[in-house]
Amino acid sequence: MAHAHPHPHPSGQDGPGSPGSHDGHRPHGGHSHAHSDDSAEGQAEILDLDAEVLAEHLAAVTRWLPTATPPRRIVDLGCGTGAGTFALLDRFPEADVTAVDSSAAHLQRLRDKAIARGVDERVRTVQADLDDAVWPDLGAPDLVWASASMHHMADPDRALRAVHDALPPGGLFAVLELAGFPRFLPENAPEERPGLEERCHAASERYHVEHVPHRGADWGPKLAAAGFAVEAERALTVNIDGSRDAAVGAYALGSLRRLRGTVADGLAAEDLAALDRLLDTDGPHSILRRDDLEVRTERTVWAARRGA
Repeated sequence: MAHAHPHPHPSGQDGPGSPGSHDGHRPHGGHSHAHSDDSAEGQAEILDLDAEVLAEHLAAVTRWLPTATPPRRIVDLGCGTGAGTFALLDRFPEADVTAVDSSAAHLQRLRDKAIARGVDERVRTVQADLDDAVWPDLGAPDLVWASASMHHMADPDRALRAVHDALPPGGLFAVLELAGFPRFLPENAPEERPGLEERCHAASERYHVEHVPHRGADWGPKLAAAGFAVEAERALTVNIDGSRDAAVGAYALGSLRRLRGTVADGLAAEDLAALDRLLDTDGPHSILRRDDLEVRTERTVWAARRGA
């Protein structure tokens, strides 16, 4: 199962998400030959960068949730390295979170963070593949959170029904999904190949239509079909100025490295060469040398309630 993520990331992070995902990021600096690093460590680093760069956005989503009574038992499905888990712990200081992911390495990283933050007694981790027909016992949660993870499910309709059955009457299910990979460059960049990023995105969309068909889906009707009442839906536009934030450069680097692994076969040779120049951290055209980066992305959140 996948974890959260904004952006193309196998294993949950489709974002750079992931990314990303939740469906949901990348290594900091060092020499790069512009090839995608799909190691658990590389993926974990980009998930952590995603959490750092989009922290305020994630906190705003947790504040928006329609929780008349603060939840005490929360499940984070496809938790990755813990972006949602820790945002929820901050938002609901009396709550405990069960964090579920298929990656043992990501769960260990999450546990280490929980210990460092002094909240380890409030976190339980469960390693599970949520594409399996039988799910582990997730207790009796008041709130289930799934960020950039649902679109990675082999059978998302079955997964939605499983969440419905796990929640008590009145329980809340929050689904946060991304429209696609984040953008980082101005339209006229790079100077020798203007519009490169949009062409990369077009190639990525062609890939994802075939390999990740549920990315960008309207989850409202799917939630209703699974027995939920959708109480609220909100489209979120993220636009973060990266000129004074080194984490944005690292995030862009890692995200575009991962994107390269998806789109290399679909790009013209000139575009691939220009992308590789951006990803060569030792070269003069490195994306880390740019002072005009932004994080531009769109996400949608649905809040759905299980009826009596």
